[in-house]
Amino acid sequence: MRRLWHFIQTVLGIIFRHPITGTSIIPILPDGRIVLIRRRDNGLWSLPGGMVDWGEDIPSAVRRELAEETGLEVAAIRRLVGVYSSPDRDPRIHSICVVVEVEVQGEMAIKDTIEVSDVQAFDSNALPKGRLSHDHGRQLQDYFKGLTTLD
Repeated sequence: MRRLWHFIQTVLGIIFRHPITGTSIIPILPDGRIVLIRRRDNGLWSLPGGMVDWGEDIPSAVRRELAEETGLEVAAIRRLVGVYSSPDRDPRIHSICVVVEVEVQGEMAIKDTIEVSDVQAFDSNALPKGRLSHDHGRQLQDYFKGLTTLD
């Protein structure tokens, strides 16, 4: 019985005491504008993205999350911007965020109306500074500097 309880504790620790993997997407339209979403939970602007589902790889999660939140399709994944793992980067949970830059195509349309209230494209010099959710301002700064960040 004691061995079974130890096994159960180990499994629960593995499941609940490890960071969740997610992604942020820096979507670039053909005209160079960056697409952001407005989150319903806090009203702030955000890069599209979300959690990687069980059995899903990062590129598939990027395609799915982009389509759900913006209606856009991935034309090409350009580059890895960084991996952000600071325990306090997301106020809800400890998550590891893989940030990628992607070329996008299609028409903007919100599919996930539960999480997203608006989707807009911004010129790089007109981003809503100071009104970005989580650590997305830092992710965008690293992107503009051409960095590949491991944090």
